Amino acid sequence: MDSKQQILTKSNEAKEIFLPNLSADPVIFGFENNGLKVLMLQMNYRQKWLLPGGYVRKDENLDDAVVRILKDRAGITDAYLEEFGVFGKLKRSEFYFEDFDETLFHKQRFISIGYLALYNPSNTTLVKDELSDACEWIYLDKLDEIDIAMDHREIIEKALLTLREKISIKPIGYNLLPEKFTLSELQKLYEVILGKELNRGNFYRKIKNLGILKKLDEQRRGGAHKSPDLYTFDEENYAKALENGLNNW
Repeated sequence: MDSKQQILTKSNEAKEIFLPNLSADPVIFGFENNGLKVLMLQMNYRQKWLLPGGYVRKDENLDDAVVRILKDRAGITDAYLEEFGVFGKLKRSEFYFEDFDETLFHKQRFISIGYLALYNPSNTTLVKDELSDACEWIYLDKLDEIDIAMDHREIIEKALLTLREKISIKPIGYNLLPEKFTLSELQKLYEVILGKELNRGNFYRKIKNLGILKKLDEQRRGGAHKSPDLYTFDEENYAKALENGLNNW
C-alpha cells in the first residue's frame, strides 16, 4: 500500500474512532552532548517532518491521548508533559494534504493543543510508526536544514519560549539529565535553553540554595583537570519545587 492510499484508509478509520477538529502536538525536548534536541517524525507521505502528534479518541481524556500518542508514534513513555498553547490558524494543515479531496479526515480544520515534554534521549529506543520513515532527535540548530510541514516550526518556537519562561519559576533537569551529573553539565543545560552564557559562581550559588540537589561522594573521572563532584536531584524537594515554584531563584 502506497503512502497516499495508507492515509485514505486511516482517514476512514479515524472518522469512527477520533473526535473531529481536535488534535494534540507534543514538543519533546531532549538534552544530549551539550545540545537541545526535539523529537521529529519524517512522514512517508511527502517526506516532510512533523511533530509526533495525533488525534483524541472519543472515549479518552486529552492528557491520556497525548500519553498514548507518544507511545504509539515514538515509543516514548513516562515523559514530563504540560500543556503550553493552542494553535488554530485557518487552513493550518490543508496545504499538506492538498492531494486529497475535502472529505479526508486529516484535511478538516483542527485545533491543536500543544504539549511541552521533556525527556532524556538515552532513556529509550525510538520506535517509528507505520506512517513514518524516520523518528529522530534533531538538534534545534539543525531544524533549518529539514522540511517541516504545517505550522509545526511555529509550535516548536512557542514551546521553546515557554520552556525559557518556566525555567525561572520551576526546576529543570530531572527529565533531561542522567541520574548523576556535574554542576557544569546542569549549567550548560540552562545556558542551552536560555540561549546565553551564565556566570558560573552565581549559577552554582543559586542552584545550591534551591535545595533540589544532593551532592554525591563521587567525582566525574577521566578529565584533564580536577575531577568535578557529581550530584543527583533530591526527588522530594524537586517535586515540591515543581508544585510550589522556586522561592530563591
